[in-house]
Amino acid sequence: MERQEIMEKLERLGIENDQAQSDKSKKYLNITRDTGEFLSVLVKATGANQILEIGTSNGYSTIWLASALQDSGMVYTIEANPEKVREASVNFAIANVGSKVTQLVGDVNEVLTDVPEQMDFIFLDADRKTYVALAERLFQCLKPGGLLVCDNATSHQDELEAFTCWLSHQSNLSTSLVPVGKGELLVYKS
Repeated sequence: MERQEIMEKLERLGIENDQAQSDKSKKYLNITRDTGEFLSVLVKATGANQILEIGTSNGYSTIWLASALQDSGMVYTIEANPEKVREASVNFAIANVGSKVTQLVGDVNEVLTDVPEQMDFIFLDADRKTYVALAERLFQCLKPGGLLVCDNATSHQDELEAFTCWLSHQSNLSTSLVPVGKGELLVYKS
């Protein structure tokens, strides 16, 4: 199966699943296709080689990130839900990106220490209430010249208010809000 077909199948599955589920923990809450395309272009344009993703879900966004990497690149992706971890692993194999993905399983506060090196790029798409508490550690993981992208910056702007306030008080960070998908907040670390 071609990657395009795989991504279309995952998009349909995500929409169908999320419409059928009332339990938020069982929803995929995937990024939009235009967000995936945008992330892919950002990874290529920045020359990112080491990526950290917070919030794997079923791996849809991870596949976009991993597909944009050079052969030597790696996506470290963190997910707490064991069912979603298993499903994502299968999707990575089908999309032929498994060799570019390291899955870290558990609470982000516990497994973030397992990320082995400075990251070029971080994609943040998880429980927005945790972002301020994670901020210091995330930006320690991000190397100077690196880029953090935060999803849902317009669709859930109110939930990100404390995080954006924290960002605005950091002299080494520059931000830009991009109206793609549900809104992407770009944060550059100088």
